[in-house]
Amino acid sequence: MVPSRISSLFEQSLPWQKLRQRLLENQQLTRVSGLVGSAQSLIISKIFLQQQRPMVCVMNDKETAAYLLNDLEGLLNQEHVLFYPGSYRRPYQIEEPDNNNVLMRSEVLTHLSSRKKPALIVTYPTALFEQVVTKKTLKQNTIKLKTGAQLDVEGLNELLFEAQFKRVDFVTEPGEFSLRGGIVDVFSFSNDHPYRLEFYEDTLESIREFDIETQLSIGLKNKISIIPDVEEKSRAVVRQSFLSYVGNEALVVVQDHAFILDQINGLFEKATQYYAQLESPLQWSAPEVLFCNKALFQQDLNAVDNLWLVPKSDTERQVNFDQSPKPSFNKQFNLLIDQINANHGHGMTTIICCGSEAQAKRFRDIFEDSTKDVKGYHIEVFSLHQGFVDKDQGIACYTDHEIFERYHKFKLKNGLAKKQAVSIKELSQWQIGDYVTHIDHGIGTFGGLQQIQVEGKTQEAIKLVYGDRDILYLSIHALHKIAKFNGKDGAVPKLYKLGSAAWKNLKTKTKKKVKEIAFNLIELYAKRRLQKGFAFGPDSYLQHELESSFLYEDTPDQTTATNDIKQDMESTQPMDRLVCGDVGFGKTEVAIRAAFKAVDNGKQVAVLVPTTILAFQHFKTFSKRLEDLPVSVDYLNRFRTAKE
Repeated sequence: MVPSRISSLFEQSLPWQKLRQRLLENQQLTRVSGLVGSAQSLIISKIFLQQQRPMVCVMNDKETAAYLLNDLEGLLNQEHVLFYPGSYRRPYQIEEPDNNNVLMRSEVLTHLSSRKKPALIVTYPTALFEQVVTKKTLKQNTIKLKTGAQLDVEGLNELLFEAQFKRVDFVTEPGEFSLRGGIVDVFSFSNDHPYRLEFYEDTLESIREFDIETQLSIGLKNKISIIPDVEEKSRAVVRQSFLSYVGNEALVVVQDHAFILDQINGLFEKATQYYAQLESPLQWSAPEVLFCNKALFQQDLNAVDNLWLVPKSDTERQVNFDQSPKPSFNKQFNLLIDQINANHGHGMTTIICCGSEAQAKRFRDIFEDSTKDVKGYHIEVFSLHQGFVDKDQGIACYTDHEIFERYHKFKLKNGLAKKQAVSIKELSQWQIGDYVTHIDHGIGTFGGLQQIQVEGKTQEAIKLVYGDRDILYLSIHALHKIAKFNGKDGAVPKLYKLGSAAWKNLKTKTKKKVKEIAFNLIELYAKRRLQKGFAFGPDSYLQHELESSFLYEDTPDQTTATNDIKQDMESTQPMDRLVCGDVGFGKTEVAIRAAFKAVDNGKQVAVLVPTTILAFQHFKTFSKRLEDLPVSVDYLNRFRTAKE
């Protein structure tokens, strides 16, 4: 939920009132200047709430667009904000498209063509450079289904083939479908999850969304629309500019008109040169059909209502905001406190936006521990990308990551990321004869996928072969019970017979051994609990400063590990903890925080590492992180003299 102080910003601003009036009068062209940082996001969100019509924000590049998207997702309901990316990593070369981007593009086109509630679409020149299929073509290629419809499986199979869906054993990404008796799984390009369609004779009985990883149903659907890959460039279909797609009722926000036109034209020239060099160019005029040039883009831009956010203009249609960037504090809290008090002295209110409650608590603790009184500020748990100072409103808006000079990473929807390595896809890569472990029946060999009859219905099953050629058929819904066998390299495992007690006895012996180890560990830890250690004090404001100045946002695992270590250190029992993680996952940062906590409590800390080079690397890392804090850092290795 958006805090009231954030949502009410600009309500009394004279430039906003002027801009609002121009929009109500439906003025076709308005130039806005002076907006700084996330003030642009706040104004755009207010325009969208006021206008209640489709809105397209064209930013200069993907990164700027992504940061605007994140701001707007917080300020507005996420379902109203859509991202329209380019489908390719390189905008004019023939290569595999990014399926996740194609899915997001299809979602936007489907939303616009279905005349649903107005959406705010964020995009950038590379995405608009690609032309899209017309609404008529999209409608012709859309397969609409609803429960109770009279349709046989073979008929649907033909429709999907005509739409260029690929038939596979198991669907793992958009554009695929599988057929198993009376069940059809299909992954549309307009939905994050695939659909499972169940037929009885010639009637579609049920439609369910399901999770690829678990194969479990997510929810029932009464009707669906299956969208093929409308971005497929090999199709010689009529195409048009995306801006002409949104219709003349849309409001378009352009960050820098001249820059974006130059970007579009530059991309078009590169595409033309690229296609001219191909040994076997497409039979139809690819660049002109696939991509927009400067003239076409400008023509479509003139056909819709426009609000242009540009830095300079001398027209009477100009709306000027009196804003400036936030000052630089260089992680110095004395400077921040002095600036907040100076703002208060000038009748300005300071708002500090924090990305989490933990960051907000750090600010409160630091201000409370300060020797100076801090007046006229508010701390809000709400993430914005960039701060700003608005003199008209008397507001200074700062962000936690800018104060601490932390890297603020944008987040884009990536629903297909975890689906690239799901168990169902791994299963399709297994070879006949691979060893497989079943939790109930032991080690057997993989016999492939087979269709079997269960109560008169054809189902897909996994064939497992055991000792004495015993065969077990496992439903694909029980994949969690099997795993590929992992043993010593080159060692051939023993195949178990179905129904024998050998596997059961082995599991019993293993459980017994585990219990013995657990008993010994419990005994050891019972002795450790009787010992007393040094109890460190709670975190000081210096500890908060150190942790807040970390360049990146803490991962959930980093946060958990840090909190667990602090809890151990503040206990009277000796700490016994192992922090385990892969390379680059932030273990050193956790160690730095623990080391500083000890130093902050009057202790000395020795960090032991296995190599000479690593000792020097850690010395540089610790020195850099602790350079602004009252800590001495040095290192010892075999190159230091005895005196040193």
